[in-house]
Amino acid sequence: MTRQDINANYIADLYGETYLAEDNPAPRKRLEISALFPGFVVVAIASAAATWFSEHYGMPVVLAGLLIGLALNFVSSEPKVHAGLDFCGTSCLRWGIVLLGTQVTAMQIGSLGALAFLGLIGIMALVIGSGLLGARLGGQSQLAGWLAGGATAICGASAALAIYAVIGRERLNQNQFTLTLVGVALASAIAMSFYPLIAAYLDFSDRQAGFLMGAAVHDVAQALGGGYSFSESAGEVATIVKLSRVALLAPAVALIGLAIGSIGSQPKSLLVKLKLPWFILAFFATVAINSAVSAPVWVTEYGLIASKAMLLFAVTATAMRSRLDLLLGQGWKALLPVMLATLTAFVASAAFAWAFL
Repeated sequence: MTRQDINANYIADLYGETYLAEDNPAPRKRLEISALFPGFVVVAIASAAATWFSEHYGMPVVLAGLLIGLALNFVSSEPKVHAGLDFCGTSCLRWGIVLLGTQVTAMQIGSLGALAFLGLIGIMALVIGSGLLGARLGGQSQLAGWLAGGATAICGASAALAIYAVIGRERLNQNQFTLTLVGVALASAIAMSFYPLIAAYLDFSDRQAGFLMGAAVHDVAQALGGGYSFSESAGEVATIVKLSRVALLAPAVALIGLAIGSIGSQPKSLLVKLKLPWFILAFFATVAINSAVSAPVWVTEYGLIASKAMLLFAVTATAMRSRLDLLLGQGWKALLPVMLATLTAFVASAAFAWAFL
């Protein structure tokens, strides 16, 4: 292979061998811990810095991790860190999503009420549709619309990572994926700051404001932060609504996988379309077990800490593998699906809360 071929391959792969598409996984050698160590340490240090910024300056930790990772993207030019970066971008992602299931039970969803739950499903459907419309208006792939709409409708960055695992990097280039992560994180930060003010201006009750935060803010931490900044009661409602969205991660990803099964590839059978990554099935099983068994409080507490840490590692590693020059070359239209989906989520959630709650 010539140097020109190597450079072409490096440019085409924004953040390396993520192995997110597992239809035909190539054989992989067993990695030694020593091979993972350099990249893992770099990601751990960057994630710790992101956590410090989040705690001291009020910046969403996912956004901080993305920005620090992008600033350190030069690290990926060192081959020694590739194995560790890939491990954080895949294994940490998968187990982080599985551990999200420790936060949700069927009883929490039931406490939302039938009307609010059906309204939430309708809002999520509208948001996904607006993501598809945004992709079409921006001249992008329909897959980009599913990614942006699904991430905005469900639970932000973690949903984006799960949906991209179903789409596969061979069907949607990784610069669009990274931009979606950045757009969702930015939108969540803005929403957490302004939605409580808008809810107060609209004279929303605690229940209405909590529903708005839980249904319209993408990431879990920002949704809860927005709710509790309005009032304690609104924060409790926002928690139930947001966790209900998180609980819908597995069925939503399954439906998205069924819808996009043949886009940009050869037609697939129904069984192949319905095939989900193992970690989505494990997430669903974790929710089921958590609903059937009364787990100790420490399981929920440490499950949340571990999940947040692993997802932060995943997004930080993703950003480190990104190419800033290629990201900037995408233009503002690449963020149009996220922008339109975010606007739809706010308008639909506010309208439902005003009319029915």
